[in-house]
Amino acid sequence: MIETLITSKTRVKLLLKFFLNSETKSYLRNLETEFGESTNAIRLELNKFEKAGMLQSEFEGNKKLFKANTSHPLFKDINNIIFKYVGLDWIVDYIVSKLGYLEKVYLTGSFAKGIDGKEIDLIFIGEVDEIYLKDLCDKVGKKIGRRIKYTIVEKLSIKEGIYLLLWSREKDNINA
Repeated sequence: MIETLITSKTRVKLLLKFFLNSETKSYLRNLETEFGESTNAIRLELNKFEKAGMLQSEFEGNKKLFKANTSHPLFKDINNIIFKYVGLDWIVDYIVSKLGYLEKVYLTGSFAKGIDGKEIDLIFIGEVDEIYLKDLCDKVGKKIGRRIKYTIVEKLSIKEGIYLLLWSREKDNINA
C-alpha cells in the first residue's frame, strides 16, 4: 500500500524505523546491516530526511546517530500513516475497545524496533478473555495481512527488549 506512494524501499524502511517508535536511534553502519542495503543508498535517504528536518542527528564518538524529529510539523501525521500501514490503528481501535478491563497494551518485537515484518507482537496488561482475544486477533490479522501474537500479563516486568506503549487506560489512547 505505502509502496505505491513511496517507491524507494529504503525510504519506507527508514520511515518505519524512525517514525513507528520515535525513541529509536541508529547510525549508518547499523542500518546497513539491518536493511541489507548499501550504505550509499541509505546515506542518500538519511541526508534527504535530515535536510527536510524530519530527522535529527548527533554524534556519539565517531558515529552519527539519527532519530526522528518529533517537533517537525509533519511528525504526528507521518506517525499516524505508519501506524495505519502496519495495522496498529486497527489493533487499538478494534481489539482494545472490545476486550474489557485493560490497563495497557505494548508493542514489542521487530515493529517496536522499527523493522517491518509479518508478525505483530503485543503484550496486554489486565484481565482479558483469552478466547475472545484470540478470535479478535485472528480477524484483525486477516484484515491487516499480518499475524498477531500476544501475551497477557497482570503486571509487566520489563525484560530485555524494546516496549512501545500503544494504549493506556490513563491516557485513553496515547497515539490518537
